[in-house]
Amino acid sequence: MNLNELWSLYEADKRIQGFSPKTLKAYALQHKMLVLELGNLDVTEVTLTILKEYLAKQAVRLKPNSLGHRIRFIRSLFRYAYEETYLTLNPSLKLREPKLDKRIPKFLIEEDVIHLKISCQSLRERALLEFLYSTGCRIGEVEKINIEDLNWENCSAIVNGKGSKQREVYFTTECKVWLKKYLASREDSCKALFVTDTHPTKRMAIPTIRWAIKRLAGRGELEVNVYPHRFRHTYACQLLDNGAPLDFIQGMLGHEKASTTQVYAQLRGERRRELYRRYF
Repeated sequence: MNLNELWSLYEADKRIQGFSPKTLKAYALQHKMLVLELGNLDVTEVTLTILKEYLAKQAVRLKPNSLGHRIRFIRSLFRYAYEETYLTLNPSLKLREPKLDKRIPKFLIEEDVIHLKISCQSLRERALLEFLYSTGCRIGEVEKINIEDLNWENCSAIVNGKGSKQREVYFTTECKVWLKKYLASREDSCKALFVTDTHPTKRMAIPTIRWAIKRLAGRGELEVNVYPHRFRHTYACQLLDNGAPLDFIQGMLGHEKASTTQVYAQLRGERRRELYRRYF
């Protein structure tokens, strides 16, 4: 069995397990690069040395985080081959991911958010801004959300997170007001919560959401870099400042591992330093 044949079986298995199309697309790209470098070898020809040589070449141009993704895919692929008895030994067993520097998430201070609100020129801009800011949703979750997913009475919404896992998020009364104003202004029948300006029957895609936020930030003349995920970090920071425990924040963000949320524990001191740098 060669690597391409192994991939076909592996992909089918992951699809049955419910892996998202986006994840499978990323895996397909990782596999394509592996075969491009090694050739379509028989799986029994792949050794630990060959894999390490391949990854060493990749390490020259990849950041540690990207290299870690590549290593995790290779380990998953060959673990599958071993567990399905296509291999008697797993050549990826001893592969280790590179150590990552701990990055403190970038957030917005209240003044930044006020500038952004003032800079909104359309109901859609304000509704999108309020939703990102008050729910802490990932951009992919915002892209997929439909009007029917909202519960107006509870000011809540059901979102589909990573791994097709659903969770309930909440939004403020201010957000509710702007969402209703925005939806009342629309004349389309699209089920998506946010649609494009040029084609109101078309759902806002991730690049369009990013562009809308970037345009808004440019208009507000903010000194900091503004992007959708920064609202998620700001949301976590606000919860932390208001005394929310980390396990609660973990649930609200939809983090599977507590260690992912743990990085926000460093935000309180970093937030003070950021304010000092800005105003002193």
